[in-house]
Amino acid sequence: MDLFPLDKQRFANEKECIFKLSGLLITLSALVLEIIIASSQFWRLWEFDDKIVQFVSFGLWEAYYPQEFNASGTVTKILVHTPINSSWTIPPEFQIAQNLIMWAISMRPVVLIFGAIAIKISYMKDPFIEMQIYCYKVAALLLCISSFFTFVSVSWNHFVDHYGQTTLDFPPDFPVKKEALINKLYTAVFPVGVLVAAMSLFGIIVFLSEINSLKLKNQVKAKCVSIVAEQVI
Repeated sequence: MDLFPLDKQRFANEKECIFKLSGLLITLSALVLEIIIASSQFWRLWEFDDKIVQFVSFGLWEAYYPQEFNASGTVTKILVHTPINSSWTIPPEFQIAQNLIMWAISMRPVVLIFGAIAIKISYMKDPFIEMQIYCYKVAALLLCISSFFTFVSVSWNHFVDHYGQTTLDFPPDFPVKKEALINKLYTAVFPVGVLVAAMSLFGIIVFLSEINSLKLKNQVKAKCVSIVAEQVI
């Protein structure tokens, strides 16, 4: 008869452990996606009415375009990449996105560290609840800021590119002119960035739930100490 309560307790502990780890797993997954976004070649994809270069894709730091070369009578198409440097007219949404996405990526490991410390403390014999709450608060705050940075960088780039008027322009020696632009294509950067923000929101909810649970435990602990003290008196 005693096996059922033990099984229930074990299941509850496992469930609690999975819930605690879910915040870290979400943060780690979001970090991987953010790195993929930062290194993506498709922050923008433009189509041109040009015989040499039909498409140009833009990363945050480089531009890419397929170009055909005639080598000994054999036509070969290769992907050429060129850095987006001071010779370009770089729009403010690109400059801000470069800074925000790097800040967002740098914050994620700190979130993982504080979340891991909080979980480590919870398995101590006499866990320091105040320290756990502090770690979860820092993790939730940084996760919120980093996800906001990611969302702003991808959404601003997307809406300026498709619905606004970007100042992005090529250097004089670029093989195609901006005047030949005929179409701006949609890419996966914006929806993936929104997905990262949504995942981060769930991670924040996990951390806030842990904070609320720890506060309740702290209140119960304080109440028990108070009752014991009254009984002793």
